[in-house]
Amino acid sequence: MPPVLFYCDHHEFPLPAAHKFPLRKYRMLRELLMADGEYLFEPAPLASTQALCAAHDPAYVQSFLDGTIPAQVIRRIGFPWSPQLATRTLASAGGTLAAAQSALDTGFSGALAGGTHHAFYGEGSGFCVFNDIAVAIRHLKLERVAVIDLDVHQGDGTAQSFQGDPNVFTLSIHSRHNFPYRKQQSTLDVELDDNTADAQYLRALDTALEQVAEFQPKFLFYQSGVDGLQEDKLGRLALTHNGLIDRDRRVLGFASKASAPLVITLGGGYAEPIDLTVRAHHNTFREAVTNWRKI
Repeated sequence: MPPVLFYCDHHEFPLPAAHKFPLRKYRMLRELLMADGEYLFEPAPLASTQALCAAHDPAYVQSFLDGTIPAQVIRRIGFPWSPQLATRTLASAGGTLAAAQSALDTGFSGALAGGTHHAFYGEGSGFCVFNDIAVAIRHLKLERVAVIDLDVHQGDGTAQSFQGDPNVFTLSIHSRHNFPYRKQQSTLDVELDDNTADAQYLRALDTALEQVAEFQPKFLFYQSGVDGLQEDKLGRLALTHNGLIDRDRRVLGFASKASAPLVITLGGGYAEPIDLTVRAHHNTFREAVTNWRKI
């Protein structure tokens, strides 16, 4: 049976005109992947409050869900609050939870959202309300987990969530001078200078994966943001589509060698035109299903 991808783009939410969050990319990506015919697709279930509270302050969870969240906190998140946003956020976290459960059974699954790695225990930030990867790890009580975060922005919320936790190895390879400007401490942080190109990036990734291998993970999350693309307006790096494909192949090959269940989350991508971002995400999931077939 083909692997399952969980989607939540059918839960739309209102944004101001010219808002920089690329809401359209989620549906565009799903439609491309559906046309390929390589995956099964399921709408993401809504995460329960109990699951969210495994990784977040219950008071924060409740204030967001009922709309009483303080104005300064919602400003840091970057979205205007609405009931539709609350539903979409529950589906985003629920999709990663469902993908993790599916991967335990089949070895590989993915969420066509998620990767909301800037969310902390008691507040959100940077378009991230709840940290879906942290929720999945905590709620499902996953053991010996490696989070390979290759979004161009440091996974600061994920790093803080698992700082000092010997059960979770957090790797973040990110732009040194980019958001968040106050970095947290991952198990391994690799900071890259502006305009880092493919060859240097891939060398850094190879070295980092050697250290992850020493951890001997039993479960893997791949935060596969494509905002390192040179056309990305928020990225500051200079990766090409071919460079991102090589990146994906390295991570997927690592997962195969580790014989560990793998979940891919979407993460960031803000290129103009948006088709460049969608193409990069599409490449990631095409490489993933090709790798899954080989296994």
